[in-house]
Amino acid sequence: MAIRPNTFEILARARNDLRVGVPIVIENTIIASAENIDQNKLKKLQEINSLSIAITGWRAKTLKLAPYDQDLVRIDVPQNINAKWVKAIADPSMDLVTPMKGPLKAIRDSNAVIARGAIKLAKEAQLLPSVILVNIDDGKTYSDQHNLTFLSHKNLKSGLSKPTPLKPVVSAKLPIYASRNTKMTVFRPSDGGEEHYAIEVGRPSRNSPVLTRLHSTCFTGDVLGSLKCDCGPQLNGALEQISAYGAGLLIYLNQEGRGIGLANKIRAYSLQDQGFDTVDANHRLGFEDDERDFKIGAEILTSLGFSKIKLLTNNPRKVGMLEENGIVVTERLPLRVGRTADNTDYLHTKVKRSGHLIE
Repeated sequence: MAIRPNTFEILARARNDLRVGVPIVIENTIIASAENIDQNKLKKLQEINSLSIAITGWRAKTLKLAPYDQDLVRIDVPQNINAKWVKAIADPSMDLVTPMKGPLKAIRDSNAVIARGAIKLAKEAQLLPSVILVNIDDGKTYSDQHNLTFLSHKNLKSGLSKPTPLKPVVSAKLPIYASRNTKMTVFRPSDGGEEHYAIEVGRPSRNSPVLTRLHSTCFTGDVLGSLKCDCGPQLNGALEQISAYGAGLLIYLNQEGRGIGLANKIRAYSLQDQGFDTVDANHRLGFEDDERDFKIGAEILTSLGFSKIKLLTNNPRKVGMLEENGIVVTERLPLRVGRTADNTDYLHTKVKRSGHLIE
């Protein structure tokens, strides 16, 4: 009997294929990443059938298109276009060098469910949220013939609507500058995605609210000491406060760039260099203000036996999402560190547009 991959494993395979530029098939539609398409693959797709490109409503707004499918737009692709044109639709960094893309014709009929699921897969693969779609007669037969990953509508709907289960992999003592009495536990999602970490300082009680920080990865801030954000000082400040408190927990979530990935975060920085704030930069890329999923933090807390916490955060959204997922937040404690002359505008945007409680 064959050992078949489950839904989460099939979705993981599909995300990886999109990242390396290999198309996938969802029902009777071939899906390819617009960011990763090359001229050869584009030509082969054009030989199969006419193409369309799905982009998010935010990216459509930049391109002056009305989102007929609510949160996304499907664009009819002319036969004579090349891969550079496709990438210019997806990537706002090319807007200045390729301003004339139209006239663009939005598709206003048929069902956008597959396009919506494909965009979500692209986001989870940390690609630009823009995909090429090609309709075919028999997706399962085509995927078998060409050795492409096949997703049924059932796979897509159930896999994208359920959180990927996490499991603890290993724990070990890890003395750090803030406290020598520290233990680190690595959690791995069952689909083999990014791992997340729990750092226990001291011996936090499971019977009373534990001082906790949910911190999202920031390579530029945490590692390089970037002055564009306050992430590095928040990480160190939280560890110091937890150590001074005597015991607590820091959960380190691998959700770089508010969940859009490091490459897209640097793309957003490039747009900020053009004068856009951090929210508008994300929107021009096609992302929401914040793509992070704090349910992961709630799952890690529950797995470790914690149900009540005192949360170190300036972000009320974290409080709400944790409480929606079974964690009682008895108190929100501010973490106001790291303001510099370089990040004043960034922090102001956090307050004005993302509701952070800093000023």
